[in-house]
Amino acid sequence: MKKLFKLLFVISLIASVLVGCSTGSEGNKNESSGGDSKTTGKIGFSISTLNNPFFVSMADGAKAKAKELGIELKIVDAGNDTAKQSTDIEDLITSGVDVLIVNPEDSAAVGPAIQSAIDKGIKVIAVDRTVEGATVDTYIGTDNVKAGEAVGEELLTILEEGTDIAILEGVPGASSAIDRHQGFLNSLKGNVNIVASQTANYDRAEGMTVTENILQANPNIKAIVAANDEMALGAIEAIISSNKKPGEDIIVTGFDAGEDAINSVKKGTMLFTVEQQTVKMGELAVENALKMINGEEYESEVPIDVTLLDIKALENQ
Repeated sequence: MKKLFKLLFVISLIASVLVGCSTGSEGNKNESSGGDSKTTGKIGFSISTLNNPFFVSMADGAKAKAKELGIELKIVDAGNDTAKQSTDIEDLITSGVDVLIVNPEDSAAVGPAIQSAIDKGIKVIAVDRTVEGATVDTYIGTDNVKAGEAVGEELLTILEEGTDIAILEGVPGASSAIDRHQGFLNSLKGNVNIVASQTANYDRAEGMTVTENILQANPNIKAIVAANDEMALGAIEAIISSNKKPGEDIIVTGFDAGEDAINSVKKGTMLFTVEQQTVKMGELAVENALKMINGEEYESEVPIDVTLLDIKALENQ
């Protein structure tokens, strides 16, 4: 009998210890969770294309900032396809993102998909290009009209009145392309002779082809104003192919300050490019997304300053 009581006592003691350990473990879990002031969340980033150095830099900035902040970020590439971008956004919504960052391929076409996200309570940040048909929570980007005007004003200090020039426009429907073109016209129209203004879809190969055709029809062109670097670099190739010298016979300007464009400015084949701080755009998008997730205050608009980078500006950096 004594042995039986002793056995029961030992079993009871072990059970008490195990219950105590279990309770202590749960208490530590609750304390750890309650002590963490930050809310975990998920960010989706739909980007117009990753086949352009400008947007690659933007994505790199976003990825680096997400890693630094320890926040989950999924980037999807629309490949310059408006239908794919809408599908990508719907997929991100279904995956349960808390914040959607979008760089629209077409500002109007993406509107319904963005509105779908908003209707489901998802915060939306637009980067570099605005959204039409839906009101986003934050816009991060350049005032492209003012930047385009700055390009035109700088050219007017160099070109004589009435000089023949051509403009290479960006992707039709993209707010950046629309606004930059308007800025170019605000400064240049009536001061120089714009003999051609055509889209080359922000693409280097198209920039070369379109410029070749423009030069054949308009041999007296003295300047080509491109709405991005890729088209400007294509234009330079076309000028060289026509046995003329870019930078001497025909001035070319770019927009975005990509590595190839900066090297072209250093060589003298491109007069200048416009620096937009694309990496910073990506970083700021993720920073603001985290603020939204954590219920912190955020700005409805975050302007990005631009700088005209010519050879003198690069030498002073």
